[in-house]
Amino acid sequence: MPEFLTAALYQFVELPDFAGLQAPLLAHCEAHGVKGTLLLAAEGINGTIAGPQEGVRAVLAYLRSDPRLAKLEHKEAWAESMPFYRMKVRLKREIVTMGVPEVHPALMAGEYVKPQEWNQLISEPGVVLVDTRNDYEVSIGTFHGAINPHTSSFSELPGWVEREMAEGGKLATHDGKKPRVAMFCTGGIRCEKSTALLRSKGFEEVYHLEGGILKYLETVPEMQSRWEGECFVFDERVSVGHGLKPGDFTLCRSCRDPLNEADRQSPLYELGVSCPHCHSNTTEEQKAGYRERQRQVELAEKRQAPHIGVRQPGG
Repeated sequence: MPEFLTAALYQFVELPDFAGLQAPLLAHCEAHGVKGTLLLAAEGINGTIAGPQEGVRAVLAYLRSDPRLAKLEHKEAWAESMPFYRMKVRLKREIVTMGVPEVHPALMAGEYVKPQEWNQLISEPGVVLVDTRNDYEVSIGTFHGAINPHTSSFSELPGWVEREMAEGGKLATHDGKKPRVAMFCTGGIRCEKSTALLRSKGFEEVYHLEGGILKYLETVPEMQSRWEGECFVFDERVSVGHGLKPGDFTLCRSCRDPLNEADRQSPLYELGVSCPHCHSNTTEEQKAGYRERQRQVELAEKRQAPHIGVRQPGG
C-alpha cells in the first residue's frame, strides 16, 4: 500500500480570527510530519496536505475540533512518494481569489449536483456547461462539450461572465430568461464561488459538481464517464485519471505548465530549465540559473537528501 496520504480540503465559513489560527496550525502540521499548503482567510480554509496516514488524520481532527470546521470535508488519495516538500500556512484575502467582495459563497452558491447525477444534468438541452479552471488546466482534460473561458487566473472569470452575458454571448438572456448553467472545477471550491457570482447577477438555475472533478473521477466508472483526458492537480502527481490513478503528465520547473510526452520530446525541452511553452519567454541568464538549480537538485538526489522546498537559513 502507498505510504503517503494526500487530503484536499476546503470550507467556506466565517473565520474573523483567521490570522490567530496560523501559527498553531503550522506547528500541529509540522509536529505530525505533514506537508503541503493551507490557506486561511476570513471566508474560510482551503488547501492540500500530505504525510503519513496517522499524521494527516491528526491534522484533520485538529481542524474539526474547531466547531466552525466540524463539517469540514476532504478528499483522499494515496502516493508512493511525498508529493510536497514543505508545510506552509498562508494568510489571504480570499481562499480562492476572484476579486468580487460582494460574492459570498457560504450564502449564495448554486445547487450541488452529485457525481452520479452529473451526466444526466449536462446532457439536458439548453444547459450551458462551463469549466471554471484556468486554460493550462483545461488543456489536458475537461468534460465533453464544456466551454473553456480561456482564463489565466480565476480573477479573470468575472470579466468573462460579463462579456458572455451580452447579446449573442454564451450566457445571454433568451426570451426574457437566463440560461441554466452547470459549472465545475477540480475540487469544488471555484465552483461554489462561480455559481455565487452568477446568482448575484440574477441567474436562478445554477448548478455545480459536488466534490469537483476529483470526486467524479473517483466515483463514476470510466465506461460511463463524460470526462476526456486527465485532471491537473496541484502537487507532484501533476495529473490524475479515472480512479484517481496518477496520469502521464510532468511539470515544467520553469513555467509550472503540465507537459505531455510530445512536450518532453521537443528540442525546446530541457529538464528543469525550459519547455515548448516557456522557452522563448526566458533569457539565457535565467536559463543558466535554472540549470544550476537543476544541478543542485540532482546532486541532492544522489545524496538522497531533499533540495526543492528545503528551508534555507533566514528563509
